[in-house]
This record gives sequence, structure tokens and C-alpha cells, in this order.
Amino acid sequence: MYSEKVMDHFENPRNVGEIKDADAVGQVGNAKCGDIMKMYMKIEDGVIVDCKFKTFGCGAAIATSSMATEMVKGKTIEEARQLTNAAVMEALDGLPPAKVHCSVLAEEAIEAAIEDYYKKNNLTYEPKKKCSGCCGSCDHHHE
Repeated sequence: MYSEKVMDHFENPRNVGEIKDADAVGQVGNAKCGDIMKMYMKIEDGVIVDCKFKTFGCGAAIATSSMATEMVKGKTIEEARQLTNAAVMEALDGLPPAKVHCSVLAEEAIEAAIEDYYKKNNLTYEPKKKCSGCCGSCDHHHE
């Protein structure tokens, strides 16, 4: 069952759309479930002043995208890079285990946009560690 916050962000998603003159764009997808997330960012003086998304996916994918954009707006790039899927899930009062991968995609979409920003501005990009452990929701780990 979904929390009230998940339902609210699904039914009334924040920051839907695209930024035509975006400074950063990142797109990620999950072959296992078919979800696709695209994040757009407007960055001024190292601060994310606007962030929008387009997501093709389930309600949890839309809710995590919406919450993630809310959480990075107004943050510096480095602060945004610290955002974890666990923090997104906590802000939404949790997700069912089968939907954890949606929060992972939201984190990865933000990182993909930031990587794009670094590359567009000829800055040295150091990839962030993909995850802190195996939650079983992605294809990054095999036992």
C-alpha cells in the first residue's frame, strides 16, 4: 500500500515538464520494469534554481521523481549529489519493497543530469558510487 505522500505526489506531481534552456539533462531507465526518468536542471552559480522531470512509469516512479525534484531545488550541485534513494523514500513515508527501484532511478536521474552539467562545462566529473548496498531492486549486483 502506498503512503498518503506517495499518492499526493502521484496525483499532484510537482515540477512536471522540461526546461527548454536547461543547463543539465539526464535520462535513465530500468529495463526490468520499463520506467524512464528524464531530469532537467537550471543551474546558476553552482545552485540548482529549477528542476523539472518527465517520467514514463508507474505511480511510484512519478512520485519519486516529483519528490526528488523538490528535494534538490535550491541545493548546490554537491548537496544534490548527496541525495540518496533512501532519503527520497523516507520523504515519501516509504515505498513497498517492489517499488524501491523507482527511488533508485530518481537518484540516478539526478546524478545523470549533474554528470551532463559537468561534461557541458568541461569540469572533471568523478562518478558517484552507484549504491551503498544491495536492496535487490536493480541489476547492479548479482549474488
